Amino acid sequence: MPKLKKGTILPTKEEDRQINAGIAADPDTFEVTDEMFTKARPVSEVHPEIPLRVRGPQTKPIKQSTTIRLDNEVLEYFKAQGKGWQTKINDILHEYVNSRHAA
Repeated sequence: MPKLKKGTILPTKEEDRQINAGIAADPDTFEVTDEMFTKARPVSEVHPEIPLRVRGPQTKPIKQSTTIRLDNEVLEYFKAQGKGWQTKINDILHEYVNSRHAA
């Protein structure tokens, strides 16, 4: 089983049973078998007329990936803020840079 994200809640056996019963009762769905997975092909191979999606030009400046070492206390604080914690760090650093340019 793959490593789960922190806070992931797995269904109980009873909930899992109810989910599977709901799937079985739904005429518009079915269980994908190993054989079906083996026969699966990429969309580009099966439907070459469908163009590959390419990311368009960026409307905002492109961010650059980097590695930075932070104190545990700082990292824990921002991670505790939830989703978007890296953006918050970026925003705070951006404010700092702007304040230095204004001075």
